[in-house]
Amino acid sequence: MNKTKRKIFETSMKLFAEKGYDATSVDDITQAVGVAKGTLYYHFSSKEEIFNFLINEGIKLLQNSVDIKTEKLDSYIDKLKAVILIQIKIVNKYQDFITMLLCQFYGREERNQMCQKYVYEYIDKIEEFVKKGMETGEIKQGNSKIMASEIYGLIASVLVYKMKNNEKIETLKIYKELENTIIEGLLRKDTK
Repeated sequence: MNKTKRKIFETSMKLFAEKGYDATSVDDITQAVGVAKGTLYYHFSSKEEIFNFLINEGIKLLQNSVDIKTEKLDSYIDKLKAVILIQIKIVNKYQDFITMLLCQFYGREERNQMCQKYVYEYIDKIEEFVKKGMETGEIKQGNSKIMASEIYGLIASVLVYKMKNNEKIETLKIYKELENTIIEGLLRKDTK
């Protein structure tokens, strides 16, 4: 990605997170980046294409990080611990992306449905680890869909925590708290 495209990418993400998709215009983006509309349209055909590109790139980053960190782990509890840590790091480092994704999660427009699809696919990945952990006996029996949604939701709430307290997230401190809350709740009683 060249410098101009990257600047459009980063600036758009920041504007979408701060102002919202609908309130951000192409003029806002070009003005903030310092380029002419023609330059923006050389790289992206529309505001919608910029948004789609941002979401696709952010989700790829999250999915690839999870795949790389979990593929060599044998224990499904360890895989879930890796998911927790990765998601906290992504929320901390890419707050604008997560804000943008979650702000567009609700609604019936195409971009809302795309965000929903990606979040649900991510929750499905978590659910796969939960189900396999149940099969191996590492994780207590229960509704894997609910458990996976709880894991995702608790970790996503770190963004709310960060915004509410307007403070830097101490990744390892938050990880330990969530690990305690989530993992302890998943373990079978006889394995604690």
